[in-house]
Formats: sequence, C-alpha cells, structure tokens
Amino acid sequence: MEEITIEREVIYEGKIFNVEKHVVSLPNGGTSVRELVYHNGAVAVLVVDEDDRIVLVEQYRKAFESMSLEIPAGKLEVGEEPLASAKRELEEETGYTAETLEKIFSFYGAPGFCSERVDVYVAHGLTAGTMNLDEDEFLQVQRFTFDEAVDLLASGRITDAKTIMAIQWWQLSKLK
Repeated sequence: MEEITIEREVIYEGKIFNVEKHVVSLPNGGTSVRELVYHNGAVAVLVVDEDDRIVLVEQYRKAFESMSLEIPAGKLEVGEEPLASAKRELEEETGYTAETLEKIFSFYGAPGFCSERVDVYVAHGLTAGTMNLDEDEFLQVQRFTFDEAVDLLASGRITDAKTIMAIQWWQLSKLK
C-alpha cells in the first residue's frame, strides 16, 4: 500500500514549513501527484489550575482572520525535544511552570498533506509566574470552569482541534 516518490520538486522553503510536490507510484502501478507540507512539529499543554479551571489563551489567527481560544501551544524549534518545547511554551504563554508534564496524546491534524505532529501534554504541580511572550506574540490568558469549557465547545466558540481534543481528554479523565 506504500506510495514511492519517483520525482520530487521543492516548491517553497520557509521559516515554519516547506512545500514539496511529489510524483508517486501507486500500489496499482499508476502514478499521482502529492503536494506536501513539511513542518517540524508542535506541542500543546492542557493546563488546569488550582481552582480546577482550564487555562486558555486567546489570540488573533491570521490564517482565518479571527480570534481563537486555545490551549497554550507552539512550534518545535529545529532539534528541540517536544518536552522541552512544551515547558518553554507553557511558561512563555501563561507564566506557569509545572513540576511535571505528562504526554497524553499525539496527533496529525491534516495527514493527507501535512507532516506536522502535535504532542499534547497535561501540566501537573503548577507554579504561577510571569509570561514571557515572543516579540510578535499577543495573547490574553483566560480561565474557564469545566462546564464553561464544554459550553464553549458546544457553542462553536472553540474551533481549534488541539483544544477540542484536550477538553475532551479532560472530560474523559473526569469519568475515571
């Protein structure tokens, strides 16, 4: 069932991702074209504070020209380990540090054309501190109860996949 690349053309090399066009041989002997986005990967952190409130960040997302409520997250730097990235992003975006970060799941958001894998962690043993945002990052930290978070999902206010999955994981963990 494997597709073998027989031609490869680099279309774009950027700071965050690269784009390639591949001509592939198919299992049935035919060929097809695949347009692929190669991304270094990302991390995200489910943060539930001492008051049992989820910590979300609200920021403007240019890709869809709107504000978005999300769990803290960011891209992996080249050569960076996911756990180190999760610790860095947690502190940068929320000011929190965690005694431990436990990996809860990984996912590919658009596996038909994009290699980006997102590793999602849950933070334990929080200590509040000061946010340290990147110079081009503007966001606001907000906290919601579990019921409020579920209502935000149901109303369509939260549309970010990693956040939806993290809240659903939180919901399942409450059933245990």
